[in-house]
Amino acid sequence: MPTYAPAPVRFVSGSGAHLVDEQGRDYLDFISGIAVTSLGHAHPAVAEALCTQARTLLHVSNLYGNALAEEVAALIDRLIGDGSPAGGKVFFANSGAEANECAIKLARRFGGPGRHGVVSAYGSFHGRTLATLHATGQPAKHEPFAPLPPGFTHVALGDIDALARAADPTRVAAVLLEVIQGEGGVLPAPPGFLAEVRALCDERGLLLAIDEIQTGLGRTGRWFAFQEAGILPDIVTIAKALGNGVPVGACWARAEVAQAFRPGDHGSTFGGQPLAMAAARATLETMVALDAPRLAAAAGERLAAGLARIAGVRAVRGAGLLLGAVLAEGLDARAAVAAALELGLLVNCPVPGVIRLAPPLIVSPDECDLALDILATALERVGAPQASRP
Repeated sequence: MPTYAPAPVRFVSGSGAHLVDEQGRDYLDFISGIAVTSLGHAHPAVAEALCTQARTLLHVSNLYGNALAEEVAALIDRLIGDGSPAGGKVFFANSGAEANECAIKLARRFGGPGRHGVVSAYGSFHGRTLATLHATGQPAKHEPFAPLPPGFTHVALGDIDALARAADPTRVAAVLLEVIQGEGGVLPAPPGFLAEVRALCDERGLLLAIDEIQTGLGRTGRWFAFQEAGILPDIVTIAKALGNGVPVGACWARAEVAQAFRPGDHGSTFGGQPLAMAAARATLETMVALDAPRLAAAAGERLAAGLARIAGVRAVRGAGLLLGAVLAEGLDARAAVAAALELGLLVNCPVPGVIRLAPPLIVSPDECDLALDILATALERVGAPQASRP
């Protein structure tokens, strides 16, 4: 179906931060399948775990216990607690949208009859199922699919007064936010906003759900972006990097909240199956061994500083290795992305005027420098005065 508009290139193999196309040409991958392959392509630990598991056991369904899923859930819980158990429970799904769908249903179940509302932010992106599409704060994406499930309200990211007006505790169950809106143009929430939202939710008995599908697992320089604000959400959704390319999503919730679900309330035929869990365990254990947040913070600092020196880049926003280069007025970001591809660099353009960079967390300093050189040349090709990066 014509649901995508793929670039004119087909990749046949990859290693680390590099991809190879059908003609044998090498590319630097600085989008990582949209923040998915955080350990790089064909990571040996993940590949070995998949091969071993495929030869052992692929599927038994959720009719039976699953020790591997319990082990991965414990790893996630410890990372959410920033090294200590956070005391939550995990539901495994196959994607970020499914993880958010679980979060929305859980919030409604916890809120009870009449309290089914969810408040999210304009510019957000929470998935493409009907419920997560309506949770997404981009009205243009809603229109072709109306009517959408009711109960969703949107406010400007960072506007605590608007959020307070929308968060009526008699009808609202939860607030759902991204700490950095990746699809919204790598747009961070203002400093202090999350702490204000946490206090508001506590005051009104609402759940705070944080969508960490793009930002989670080290990408922003913390295990989870919400940790920078010094808060603990009630629900956290995870996907993209969790399987380093293998489809797997997860919805974590505080134990008290998770108990709202009863058997039969929610489910997934493939969620938590052994192959996905083997990939997730290998990915998480490797990330812990490498101290993935430290890698992202160090490489992100180098990359952000280099981006700021490129002619045509007006501002740099984001954190760690989720960065947005905001272009000077008149520069076409989509054309720049296409020019970068021609030169051997993969980046993308989530909104007009912004180029998103999300390389693997294991990217080297030399690879960062090469990507900066290519991007500077690409911007020259679309009209920037010159590449001024040393």
